[in-house]
Amino acid sequence: MNLRKTLYALALFCTPGLAFAHAGHDHSGVLAGLAHPLLGLDHLLAMLAVGLWAAQQSGAARWALPATFVASMLFGGLLGFAGVAIPLMETGIAGSVLAFGLLVAVAVRLPMALSIALTALFALTHGVAHGLELPALASPFGYAAGFVVATAALHGCGYALVRLLPQAAAPLVRLTGAVSALAGVWLLAS
Repeated sequence: MNLRKTLYALALFCTPGLAFAHAGHDHSGVLAGLAHPLLGLDHLLAMLAVGLWAAQQSGAARWALPATFVASMLFGGLLGFAGVAIPLMETGIAGSVLAFGLLVAVAVRLPMALSIALTALFALTHGVAHGLELPALASPFGYAAGFVVATAALHGCGYALVRLLPQAAAPLVRLTGAVSALAGVWLLAS
């Protein structure tokens, strides 16, 4: 498969949010849960960046970072369902876009414990935000399943992008991280 076909396939895989033009008809909450990470720029950029960063790692970090993000985000979602808010939640979400973007831009490999702690902390803020925005008639279980699947898919898109591109495209991945970091600065300033 050539590079163009790979990029087209990844672009199509990363755009399922377009199918949710008439959200709100799904009382199970799955569609709302799928849409939330895909339609929020802050969530979308952070979750893609986690996949990009994981693919830049070696060994267990390649799967541990996305798995940690999903697990911690789900825990945060449960807290949000219970009405628990955390201080500076929106700042943490915007900060995650900046931090993960920078980590991708410099392709840094932090010690595993630090990488997991950082990922878990930022994922918790995303999860609480998801949980607090549970639609009124939606099932929390369906909604959680939706945002978990969407998040894992976004991680997978970022991971696949790095792993499927030729090694010569590494500067493009780093540039993507830098653009994400700039978006994080913009989100923090707004």
